[in-house]
Amino acid sequence: MRKSKPKKRIILPDPKFNDVQVTRFVNNMMFDGKKSIAYSIFYDAVDLVEKKANENGLEVWKRALSNVMPAVEVKSRRVGGANFQVPTEVRPERKTALGMKWLISFARKRGEKTMKEKLAGEIVAAAKGEGAAVKKKEDTHKMAEANKAFSHFRF
Repeated sequence: MRKSKPKKRIILPDPKFNDVQVTRFVNNMMFDGKKSIAYSIFYDAVDLVEKKANENGLEVWKRALSNVMPAVEVKSRRVGGANFQVPTEVRPERKTALGMKWLISFARKRGEKTMKEKLAGEIVAAAKGEGAAVKKKEDTHKMAEANKAFSHFRF
């Protein structure tokens, strides 16, 4: 056994919605420690989502996040000189982390002008079950399904 595990950091809820998950999302989105700018981008994007979808922006964001979170993924495992892609279930913490990371990264790659517009567009698309982040999740699931034969190599 290695040294003791590092302590979990306590994340404070965000000021507007009083939600810890929002703070985690903003922390992922932040560049160079500019948290106030990241918060303003997120809140503006949620307002845009409300206008586009005509429903509560935070609820749409949560639905989008749950649509993007993967249930299974493949991990590389070396057995007897050969590498196998072994499908494994994703822990709940990692699920949300991956979902947030994918939403943000695919929002950044979109074509709109400002980040709040990009993020709003990606959130609306993911809430509907389409968009690049949802495609990434489906590809991950397909990969796991294709390599189901190697599931006995689980660690």
